[in-house]
Amino acid sequence: MTSTATPPPSPAGAPPSSEAGRDLDARPSLWLRRLRGFGYAPPAGSAGRVDVRTRLVPPYARPSAQLWTALGVPAGAREHWERVLAWAGPLVVALVAGVLRFAHLGSPKAVIFDETYYAKDAWATVRQGYEASWPKDIDKSILANPDGIALPADPGYVVHPPVGKWVIGLGEWMFGFDPFGWRFMTAVLGTLSVLMLCRIGRRLLRSTFLGCLAGALMAVDGLHLVMSRTALLDLVLMFFVLAAFGALVIDRDKARARLAAALPVDEEGRARPDLRVAETLGLGWRPYRILAGVCLGLAFGTKWNGLVVLAFFGVLTVVWDAAARRTAGAGAPYAAMLRRDALPGFLSTVPVAIAVYLASWLGWILSPDNGKGGYFRDWAAKNDQGSALSFLPEWLRSLWHYETEVYRFHVGLTSGHTYESNPWSWLVLGRPVSYFYESPAPGTDGCPATESAKCAREVLALGTPLLWWAGCFALLYVLWRWFFRRDWRAGAIACALCAGLLPWFNYQERTIFFFYAVVFVPYLCLAVAMMIGALLGPAGSSERRRALGAVGAGVLVLLIVWNFIYFWPIYTGRSIPMDSWRGRMWLDTWV
Repeated sequence: MTSTATPPPSPAGAPPSSEAGRDLDARPSLWLRRLRGFGYAPPAGSAGRVDVRTRLVPPYARPSAQLWTALGVPAGAREHWERVLAWAGPLVVALVAGVLRFAHLGSPKAVIFDETYYAKDAWATVRQGYEASWPKDIDKSILANPDGIALPADPGYVVHPPVGKWVIGLGEWMFGFDPFGWRFMTAVLGTLSVLMLCRIGRRLLRSTFLGCLAGALMAVDGLHLVMSRTALLDLVLMFFVLAAFGALVIDRDKARARLAAALPVDEEGRARPDLRVAETLGLGWRPYRILAGVCLGLAFGTKWNGLVVLAFFGVLTVVWDAAARRTAGAGAPYAAMLRRDALPGFLSTVPVAIAVYLASWLGWILSPDNGKGGYFRDWAAKNDQGSALSFLPEWLRSLWHYETEVYRFHVGLTSGHTYESNPWSWLVLGRPVSYFYESPAPGTDGCPATESAKCAREVLALGTPLLWWAGCFALLYVLWRWFFRRDWRAGAIACALCAGLLPWFNYQERTIFFFYAVVFVPYLCLAVAMMIGALLGPAGSSERRRALGAVGAGVLVLLIVWNFIYFWPIYTGRSIPMDSWRGRMWLDTWV
């Protein structure tokens, strides 16, 4: 399954992935000549002889007949085994990812980095519906005797919505107020996100092998691993954003399949473009788009970044809908999209996301408004009587005031921090974040008694270097492939990655950290998998070309896995000799 599966169809050998929905064969010849200068090759045959259904819903790549023959699988059973592998492969990858994320999850037995905020906020949220104001020196008491800790009476001022804390608190509710309990749910979501990425990658790239490869790359990414083993909000945000992306990819396939099914068929059984169908057909009930709205609402309810992602994904779906109608034969695809798709698309995402966001505050909303409930819950009752907005519910006016105060906090956060970084440096791992560091003496905390000096024990939020540095080239590759080959898959990956990265460039003076980048790790892995698919060669390549591509791709993947294993001790807080720790500090800025 791993080395002989056919890569996804390429523009040179299969129906084109013409995303911004452009029918390239119908373009003027000058445009085609220009694209050929950058590597574009039109499909064999004229557009009139291509079944439009294969362009609307491209087929999945299938393992080679030689592989099935070598495995002794009869021809009649191959389709069955392809369906089995479509789930078995992702499940195996997710199982490996889960083992890595749950191994010694409660270690270090400490409150590391911003767990000092979110673990306690989560505990208060699941017990009373809103956060509490904790004493600054209570962390050691929690570790020593969590059952003896009483909830503080005063509400806490927090600067992030409650969804992520509800998620973290679920683990604490099941397993207790300790490191394993507050890290449990992020480990679960980290494992499930690997499974989702395998399946999303399979659908996006039309290859079970490349989908599993994308998931496997994320399974061995150091930043994703560390965030899956830490009770912070960003892994929760990443999960819901990825779920929304996957739901939209499924919705795209299903909408295009409806268009394909409605197109007229010629005497040879091939579907052909049809102006009337393409411009007037309604696409009906689209539950996966509603699911995307729910997931984006949960992302927004975890961190406000989710609102920016909603905007990016909204533009993406507009382009997808217009592209589908263009491919089906629409003469004015964007006008047709505006008439038939825009309003239903808006209603199934934006209002749904806002409703989910408001619902996430239900614990705060239902708390008393007499000063004994959530922070600022009583603001309207005390300060906003008789105003022009007094017709609105008091809880809504209080929540709006709370959110405006939080916004002022975020845009004014410019205080320096040892591990702050600029988003320009994130892709090259310029400044990772140290979540935990100790120097245990020989014979303690895993430091070998034979050592003559203290060891180093660290949890460093650092991406697997070779994966991220390869990802820089992969990002250039997908941008080239989207711009010059109009490959919708590359455009989708680039859009999702930019949604997680580009907004931070607007806050150059704000205190921000590298671990925010975990939100776009899945799309970096998809980009690398797509680049590796190109290394393997397009369908129909010679055996020599495929063999050379497989060697190059295999070497790259093995180096990434080795790199992950090499850095494993500083991802998981294992004690290692000081010289070994120094050997892993490849850049001075990592210290």
